[in-house]
Amino acid sequence: MEPRTPWWANAVVYQIYPRSFADSTGDGIGDIGGIIEHLDHLQDLGIDVLWLSPIHQSPQFDNGYDISDYRRVDELFGTNEQLDELLEGLHRRGIKLIMDLVVNHTSSEYPAFLESRSSRSSPRRDSYWWRDPRPGFTAGEPGAEPNNWGSMFGGSAWTFDQRTRQYYLHLFTPQQPDLNWEVSRVRERVYEMMNWWLDKGVDGFRMDVINFISKDPALPDGVSEAGGVWGDGSPHYVNGPRIHEFLQEMHHRVFSERQGEYLTVGETPGATVEQARLYTDRRRHELDMVFQFEHVSLDQGPGGKFDYKGLELADLKTSWNRWQRGLAETGWNSLYLSNHDQPRIVSRFGDEEEYRYESATLWATLLHLQRGTPYVYQGEEIGMPSAGFTSIGQYRDVESLNHYAEALRLGMDQEAVLESLRRMSRDNARTPMQWTSGPHAGFSTVEPWIPLGKGFPETSVEADRAAEKSVFRYYQRLIRLRHESELVSLGDFHMLDPAHPTLFAFKRTRGDQALLVLGNVSGAELGVPANLESGDLVLGNYITPGDHRLLRPWEARILDVSIYPGG
Repeated sequence: MEPRTPWWANAVVYQIYPRSFADSTGDGIGDIGGIIEHLDHLQDLGIDVLWLSPIHQSPQFDNGYDISDYRRVDELFGTNEQLDELLEGLHRRGIKLIMDLVVNHTSSEYPAFLESRSSRSSPRRDSYWWRDPRPGFTAGEPGAEPNNWGSMFGGSAWTFDQRTRQYYLHLFTPQQPDLNWEVSRVRERVYEMMNWWLDKGVDGFRMDVINFISKDPALPDGVSEAGGVWGDGSPHYVNGPRIHEFLQEMHHRVFSERQGEYLTVGETPGATVEQARLYTDRRRHELDMVFQFEHVSLDQGPGGKFDYKGLELADLKTSWNRWQRGLAETGWNSLYLSNHDQPRIVSRFGDEEEYRYESATLWATLLHLQRGTPYVYQGEEIGMPSAGFTSIGQYRDVESLNHYAEALRLGMDQEAVLESLRRMSRDNARTPMQWTSGPHAGFSTVEPWIPLGKGFPETSVEADRAAEKSVFRYYQRLIRLRHESELVSLGDFHMLDPAHPTLFAFKRTRGDQALLVLGNVSGAELGVPANLESGDLVLGNYITPGDHRLLRPWEARILDVSIYPGG
């Protein structure tokens, strides 16, 4: 029997990056107290779920994605008692809380790793990936790494340990050693920790790079590009050989006996539509939905994320259509354009200068009217632009700093490197939330941990909610539409005019109901094809009525075409 429609089919998730949301203690760093102070903002927006990026105890080498104690809130963000208060405040407002689950790796200061590192005979040695140097090489010399895998953040994925004369694997920074999920003891400790959080009242998890946890135990070399030092190890750890076994075991050990409404979201870089169907087929008991990266990689050249080439709209339509149609019968998708790792959408694909409101609301419309669960990243609901940093001293992100240093070492032009960071750095999404036009944007009473973005002081929650053209109010209406319409949450998706360079058009249908979504992804007026002119306006991002035959710059329209021919 087919499972009933899940509660999250018409839900909207809001992501908070705690260090950049609101500072309640006056140290320049956002915290749990700051979130508690702004719960009414979340309730007013209308969201159903809050996703909280890591607040666990951490040395903060990668802003909390290196966890040294999975059951304790880092004092940087507050206390466990404050987290209980946050949970109570959210639940009282009908909002669920999901936590970030970071279990591909731990911090190098996590007790199990310290024990593992203490000696080759440690009972925890196999909890991590320790290996001898490459045969024929002396430990510690260049090229002696056990394989040629490169780290996500540059350099080798292996670090040599002088004490035990072996290397350990880290797909990210050296301070983030990878757990060995081949060891059942490791998995059981993870499940035990997850159950502990659920017992505290947490409503689920967003699972960081969860499709990296299963690795080919042989750890073979990856293919190297011509002239490259490091190989691509991803074929040997992305969607690895035991990944489905591990996720099904996780579901059985953590969720199968629980009563209640929980949510599991898997971040799955490199996953295809076919793999996503396996992950999210509810009959397989793995994940509820996935984050995939295809659509946010389309403006990247062959050199990776910092090799910016711009977006071809037809490519995005092709990608979104593939995922919409591919998961239509089986599976579920997370709908997002912004998060803590992506540049702000109004700067990336919109017009942050002349048409900030219009382009912000256009992209919101195109995203929220698809089938899947939409995600709103803090500041997206007021159209915050990217950081606009002009010097390397303004950046804090380890990935960005490493890329800058490596690019200069290779002789790249400094201004060109800064331009690539300006477009694609993760810090674009990590500048402080702009609450007011007052000192430090109302985020803190002191200088924030990272500079304010260039959208300040014009863009703030206070200013936007008072404006005639309010991004916030438009998001409220989009969220309300999803809550009230099964056509929006469950209807079929039909892409229209896929090759058009600036028109984004699609139809949603369910029974005898039909909605037509039109978007002009440009700063010039656009004629509407004659076969798409008819329909009753449900929602649009222009305040004044327009000519039904013409889309104004960055205009979005949602039309009810149920009673029209072909609707």
